[in-house]
Amino acid sequence: MRKIIFYRTLTGHCPVEKFLDSLPAKHAKKVAWVLSLMEDFPVVPKQYFKKLINTDGIWEVRINSGRDTFRLLGFFDGKDLVVLDYAFRKKTRKIPHNAIKTAEERKKDYFKRRAGK
Repeated sequence: MRKIIFYRTLTGHCPVEKFLDSLPAKHAKKVAWVLSLMEDFPVVPKQYFKKLINTDGIWEVRINSGRDTFRLLGFFDGKDLVVLDYAFRKKTRKIPHNAIKTAEERKKDYFKRRAGK
């Protein structure tokens, strides 16, 4: 079974948690449902979870709630631990390059700090 955690900066700031806290209850409930699906089922449909091509191992959690679309970006730490490190409301067909770049930088930071422990 997969486990999902949220990336925290060195100072303890959690960007994904902050984003999720800003969502209306209806949207937050849908995000929670998709994350639960990811943790509970060994195979997650691509409509909810897929690897992004041309990235440094970044995966995308895809959530559609009403007319709104949300994306959570993250990576695997081992086989079953998913670390979500970036979240945004999607407004265009493509994922913004800066979102992927930030997710990749946070991934590097995560593994650098983990190796230092």
